[in-house]
Amino acid sequence: PLGDVEIQRDVFNGFGTAIGAAILLIYAVLVVLFGGFLHPLTIMMSLPLSLCGALIGLVLFNQSIGLYALIGITMLMGLVTKNAILLVEYALVSMKHGLPRREALITAGETRMRPILMTTIAMIAGMLPVALGLGAGSEARAPMAISVIGGLITATLLTLLVIPVVFTYIDDFQNWLMRVLPSSLGGNRG
Repeated sequence: PLGDVEIQRDVFNGFGTAIGAAILLIYAVLVVLFGGFLHPLTIMMSLPLSLCGALIGLVLFNQSIGLYALIGITMLMGLVTKNAILLVEYALVSMKHGLPRREALITAGETRMRPILMTTIAMIAGMLPVALGLGAGSEARAPMAISVIGGLITATLLTLLVIPVVFTYIDDFQNWLMRVLPSSLGGNRG
């Protein structure tokens, strides 16, 4: 039989592979959804923001990064990606309707802040009893809830600030590419 260290190493290796595959699949779905390779990078920038919050939460509450914490981080990736999709998609649609980029980003932030905050608050409220160790077996699942809550708090605050900035840089880069290589890009915005 394997010892605890070997089992933990196998779990981390398996989760590392799973998270890497999840990130690639998320990016692939976003490329199909947005019809391009650049704006999905804007959305993917929200993932490190959530990971920082999850790790800070685990450190603050003296929890280890075990199986449940990794499950929480995986859940967090989907939630945070959804928030960024709401912002980027709204901004792109507004720009297609003729709104300048700056106004499109401000409108996207104002319009999509309520659904983002409602989802975040609902998820935090749902995870709070588990994070506090209330209920049978919640002590073992507390790292999952703490990582989700910490990641959601930082990612929600930072997503509303960082994603519009990254969107601006990516959009500028895309416009520059379309000027430099117009025939190879075919004029497709995405």
